[in-house]
Amino acid sequence: MSDAEALDAYSRAVVGAVMRLGPSVVKVETRSGRGRGGAGSGFVLAGDGFILTNSHVVHGSTSTEVEMIDERRLPAQVVGDDPDTDLAVLRIAAGGLPPVELGDSRVLRVGQLVIALGSPYGFQSTVTAGVVSALGRSLRARSGRLMDDIIQTDTALNPGNSGGPLVDSNGLVVGVNTAAILPGQGICFAIPSHTAQFVAGRLIRDGHIRRGLIGVGGQTVPLPRAVVRHFDLSASTGVRVLSVEPRGPADRAGLLPGDVILRFGDRPVATVDDLQRVLADGDGGFAGRPVRVRVLRLVDIRELDVEPVAA
Repeated sequence: MSDAEALDAYSRAVVGAVMRLGPSVVKVETRSGRGRGGAGSGFVLAGDGFILTNSHVVHGSTSTEVEMIDERRLPAQVVGDDPDTDLAVLRIAAGGLPPVELGDSRVLRVGQLVIALGSPYGFQSTVTAGVVSALGRSLRARSGRLMDDIIQTDTALNPGNSGGPLVDSNGLVVGVNTAAILPGQGICFAIPSHTAQFVAGRLIRDGHIRRGLIGVGGQTVPLPRAVVRHFDLSASTGVRVLSVEPRGPADRAGLLPGDVILRFGDRPVATVDDLQRVLADGDGGFAGRPVRVRVLRLVDIRELDVEPVAA
């Protein structure tokens, strides 16, 4: 009997994903001006040396070093850092690296098998597996901003896993591991790959992301089919407003918890990612001028003028 035949389907999926992704996962070590060290994980985005990790792993560090799976240790430069999404891009002077392939986090399903790779407590190339526990969670970034559309999993994460990939059974990266609730058991979170891809591209291009802020927390939700047909909507989902910051732009404009945002200016909004993109510099840059926002309130369509502020 071959090794492959001896493994059940679950084991084959995990082993296959690890074999595919393992060479692309790195250990990240940092130093600050006072000599304190930190550690996390990351993974290769592009073969010419770009690596994605968490912002909280490298933010404020004075030096950063990456350890590859072959035990090479290379100095890394922080190309861009975005504390609001807890993502950062590093670059090392190396070529021919094996990049990961990003999957589409928007098609994840609760209960789906996912695998985490990283270096918890410095133990490099550690693998844990579990399932997607929930989708559309909100999590407070260390910057204080509320991150939306977060993936909740029960894959075991520990200090040092931060910045490592969350992978599906096909070996595609669907998230970036970011946090665990301690001392909770099996309550862990990852930034969706759809967000990570957008943020990483901006960080590589500009080194930072500027945003407009409207002061809401939101969640992607399906729209009733009857509503989609009646109002001839272009998408079957929208962004439900879960919270409104007191005296913020959305509050002043009259947005209420429970409203579902359908359009922002001339851009349709089907997901939280859509809303974040339209507020990001280069995809609108609306800060400082009123924008017409279309929302579904109960069974009526309302249009409100919201004036974002610079984040």
